[in-house]
Amino acid sequence: MRRDARRNRELLTTAAREAFAEQGLDAPLDEIARRAGVGNATLYRHFPSRAALIEAVFHDSLAETLRAGERARESEDAWAGLTAYVDVVFAGLAADRGTTDLMTTAIEGVASLETLHVSNRETVDLLLRRAQRQGTVRGDVTTEDLLFSLAALGRAVPALAATAPAAWRRYLALLLDGLRAGAAGPALPAPPLTAGELGGVLRELGPNSAR
Repeated sequence: MRRDARRNRELLTTAAREAFAEQGLDAPLDEIARRAGVGNATLYRHFPSRAALIEAVFHDSLAETLRAGERARESEDAWAGLTAYVDVVFAGLAADRGTTDLMTTAIEGVASLETLHVSNRETVDLLLRRAQRQGTVRGDVTTEDLLFSLAALGRAVPALAATAPAAWRRYLALLLDGLRAGAAGPALPAPPLTAGELGGVLRELGPNSAR
């Protein structure tokens, strides 16, 4: 890549990172090009789709989250591994709106995200089932229950962080406490979501232009 082309690409990814952090993944591409000081044609030459731009901006952070999941799986105490992993994910959500959109919704065409979604589900499923066998998590909770609950709370994190930066930790702790074996009460009032239903809900939660 020529030096000027490389510089334009770096300017675009920096501008996109800032715009996504402030406005979420729906940030207008025209504005990103303007912030980078280039024309729309230059943006589309480097990133022919919004998904390609998202991939470039978030590739490294998604890889780090993937590594956090791998570390969590190695924990002998499944509950400790699960809560440590979820804390890493939510700290990322609190950092900016773009990460919240990315991690709590279904967005197609971002290869690193698709890899992470598969790994994330496997990590949560493995740790949840192991914690249930260890007797630390109530037995009627499914992987879809937890993934939906985390996504729903995650969507509120930017609003919480803007008003009270550490407040998300309180509500995450309340959510996780409801998973503990001692918290189980009467039977849950409705069946859990299927994997397909969960995917549909996440698509409905997501930013329209990023789908």
